[in-house]
Amino acid sequence: MNKSYETKNLAKEIRKWSLQMVYNAKASHIGGALSMVDILAVLYNDILNIDPSNSKNPQRDRFLLSKGHACTGLYATLALKGFFPIENLTTYAQDGSIFLSHTNHHIPGIEISAGSLGHALPVSCGLALAAKRKKADWKTYCLVSDGELDEGSNWEAILFAPQHKLDNLILIVDYNKIQSLGTVKEVIDLHPLKEKLEAFRWEVYEVNGHDHQVLKSTFEKARDLNGKPKVIIANTIKGKGISFMEDKLLWHYKSPSEAQYNEAINELNIQ
Repeated sequence: MNKSYETKNLAKEIRKWSLQMVYNAKASHIGGALSMVDILAVLYNDILNIDPSNSKNPQRDRFLLSKGHACTGLYATLALKGFFPIENLTTYAQDGSIFLSHTNHHIPGIEISAGSLGHALPVSCGLALAAKRKKADWKTYCLVSDGELDEGSNWEAILFAPQHKLDNLILIVDYNKIQSLGTVKEVIDLHPLKEKLEAFRWEVYEVNGHDHQVLKSTFEKARDLNGKPKVIIANTIKGKGISFMEDKLLWHYKSPSEAQYNEAINELNIQ
């Protein structure tokens, strides 16, 4: 059932369901799922032109999650927005379930299966170019992780998009500064990311990735068809919303214990 939520309440529910899925499956990647929740809440509540009852509408906006390991955040968002029954989330990472531990395009609302990093942005460029050639109005949104920008395929796409004036393409970087085995600065430092992307001829916005009002207004600006692809660098916190997980490398792979799960749920309930 598609319930109506304010974006902040939607974000809270996404966090609770993401945590429950990871805990029940003894799975991982909760930190990276939590960092992007506010972005998803604003996109799916206020920005994307989508219809949960017709998820394959040819005129829909396309949203591609490239950091597919953070799929619990997207699965929860889609369920809460009415793409499928929320009870389906209880099958996450179970034998025989389509709710895999990386995004699966057989699920309503999922455009692309994502596991290996660096794939969704090139695909997004193809979608945006197709829309241009068809003179279609829909937009393509692609969310990547910061650590994923270590992949050369992303930089090929970043070169390609301005060459073809893909101003109907909006890239979002979940810049939480932590990747699988260390901080981004320690592994491959992206600084200065804004200046790099500007040098590649993108229109760049840098924002607080947890400020819903700023996110909404920035997404609205990014819809402008001015001949340039857009990128939103969303400065986020890994594990956002659960104090003992915030900004901790540990929660890239760790699954919460029962005590930690209960503590996290209690913390979310009182926010």
